[in-house]
Parts: sequence; C-alpha cells; structure tokens
Amino acid sequence: MSTNNLNPTVQRFREFINQHPKLRKEIRRTGRSWQEYYEKWILLGEEDEYWDKFRDESSNKVNSDKNGTESKAELFSQLLKYAEKMDIDKVQKQVSQLSGTIATIQELIDQYQGSKKGPKPQEHNPFGWFRD
Repeated sequence: MSTNNLNPTVQRFREFINQHPKLRKEIRRTGRSWQEYYEKWILLGEEDEYWDKFRDESSNKVNSDKNGTESKAELFSQLLKYAEKMDIDKVQKQVSQLSGTIATIQELIDQYQGSKKGPKPQEHNPFGWFRD
C-alpha cells in the first residue's frame, strides 16, 4: 500500500512517529500496539505533556527554532544587562592574576622539562657584562 493512499490523519501520525524516535523504541520494547498510541495521539494531540518523555533533542531543536528569534533577543538583552553590571577594573585584575598564574605554570613546566634533559649549557658572554 502506497503512503499516498493513507488517510491524512494516519499520514500525520506517521510523521509524528518519525519525529519521536524514542516513542518508536518504546513501542518496540514494550510490544504494545501502534493502535494504542495512535488513539492517544488522536485524543491528546501532538502538544500534550504525555509526549514530552518521547521527544528527541532534534525535535526539541525544531520547536526551539520556532522561538529562536525571541530567545536570541532575550539572551542578548540579558548579556547587555550583565555587561552593564560588570566592574571592568575587577575583570582586569582577575585577568592579570590569571596571566601571572599561567606564566608561573609555564616556568615550572620549563624547569621540569629542563631537569629531565639535563643542565642547560651556560651562555658565553665574552665581556662578562650583565651576569646574574
């Protein structure tokens, strides 16, 4: 039987099932009939909370894409509010502390790697200036 000859509601149910792979797995796992879920789908509708446990992340992304513009605008406004409250001097101080910490770690790594390779050869300074 061709899918074009199906009842339109059955065709929509098939599309719904294809959008909910967890539901297909549940039906196969439990051995329940497709008819049972079809009847629930007819009675409850696609947007009922019952189907939430069968939603796949990809179907959630489709729903979130519908509201994507609104959520992006909200996120942007929240970021602006956060940036307004931020103290730039504190951020600069934390960045410089982090930079100092990273430099210290790099020095320790260099010393550790140097001790594994043996002592470094002394640099020859013909004039003897600037010795440590």
